[in-house]
Amino acid sequence: MYLVIVGAGDIGSNLIERAVGDGNDVVVIERNDERANAASAEYDCLVLNADATNHDTLREAGIERADAVISTTDVDATNIMVMLLAQEHDVPNLVSVVHDPENLPVFEKIGVTLIENPQQLIADHLYHTVRYPNVGDFVDLDDETELVELTVTETAPMSGQLLETATESGTLPEGSLVVALERDGEIRAPRGETTIRTGDTVTVFTDDARLADAVAAFTATDSEP
Repeated sequence: MYLVIVGAGDIGSNLIERAVGDGNDVVVIERNDERANAASAEYDCLVLNADATNHDTLREAGIERADAVISTTDVDATNIMVMLLAQEHDVPNLVSVVHDPENLPVFEKIGVTLIENPQQLIADHLYHTVRYPNVGDFVDLDDETELVELTVTETAPMSGQLLETATESGTLPEGSLVVALERDGEIRAPRGETTIRTGDTVTVFTDDARLADAVAAFTATDSEP
């Protein structure tokens, strides 16, 4: 893919590294001299030390053949302008960071794929890491539900349980659903007759009210009731 990435700060730099590492054609636009120079020295891609809200800069970046424009600056107004200009150039995929939730409707009207408030996402991840240390990963689906990844421990209530009977008995909390299971490096779709085993990695859909119960069901330790 041909990607135009606007911003080479913390978010942008990680994105640039990933995109370049995957073999994409990447052009970076960074207004700050120091960041632009650092990106140019670090990554094997074209870096333009210029203003991305300028049509000429975007043309120099080859926006006419871009598969996507991704704006990662810490200023929503800049990201909005970049998205509007990219839209004028008929870029098929528009992606942007959004810092202030009040600006979401503007981005949505443009048709932008949103990365909402990355600072909040980091804070949420840190909190989950402390609050639920046995959670390998999580994804907030909305304000009330999420997906969590858990590795089943030997003493967990769900270890050795059939999914269909675990649901009926209440061992698997009401409203929780095992949507994926990884065993011996193979990912499979769990069914009612699937038996959960120690060492399985399960992805569980649950609501926030039952999150702690779901975590305990799969990862309880000897010290837990």
